[in-house]
Amino acid sequence: MSKSDADFLKGLEAESRRKQEAFLGGIASRLGRPRITEPPARPFRGAPDFWNAVDLDEEARIRLFMDNWRKAGGHAEKLASMEEAAAFVRQLIRDLEARRVIRQDQPELEAIAAVLETAEELDRLTVWNAERASDAEKEAMLADAAGADIGLVAADCAAAHTGTVVLTSSPRKGRSVSLLPAVLVAVVPASRLKMRLGEVLRPLDGLAAGARPAGIHFVSGPSRSADIENDLTIGVHGPGIVYALVVEDCQ
Repeated sequence: MSKSDADFLKGLEAESRRKQEAFLGGIASRLGRPRITEPPARPFRGAPDFWNAVDLDEEARIRLFMDNWRKAGGHAEKLASMEEAAAFVRQLIRDLEARRVIRQDQPELEAIAAVLETAEELDRLTVWNAERASDAEKEAMLADAAGADIGLVAADCAAAHTGTVVLTSSPRKGRSVSLLPAVLVAVVPASRLKMRLGEVLRPLDGLAAGARPAGIHFVSGPSRSADIENDLTIGVHGPGIVYALVVEDCQ
């Protein structure tokens, strides 16, 4: 950069700051008070202690999560075991007349996977695992996700107070599994159900940049959008039907 370029940029910055001061000074004058130039004191940072102290036992957290998830438009079921979850998913396939299912390659889903592999109703069952997949295989998995009736995932954790399921992405947990199918089924181990969203965010914030997942998705009910003329539309940017299966024993 030449000296003339540097001088030109400095001039632009000075002019911008002059206009900013004039604009803010005008607002202060209309409000009848002096221009505030120092940031206000912040005696508290983050959630207050009394909020962090609020806690519920596991049963109460499950009820709160399911209630808030349903208020957001989702369906929630409390199940005792993965065998019950597998039976629920099998019946859901029948009720929805689903023909294509895609699932994450997660150990939590093995009991359900065994049932899906014998489901005669299905035309196609895809397991997302991009660890050793070629580019052509990745494209095929992406197409399967886009055409799937149901996407099956295991939640990394969930927050009861907001009715939120948290999903991270990895080669075995492609984000397309939760974003592209018409229906999302999220298995939520009860042991991973937290009270507040802050309890979910703090461990993620503490990770080094290279250790953070490629994607962190917060799901609170079905996808919804009101961008066009404030008209609420369900299922525009993701599944329009979502199920949260809270499983007490995921062994």
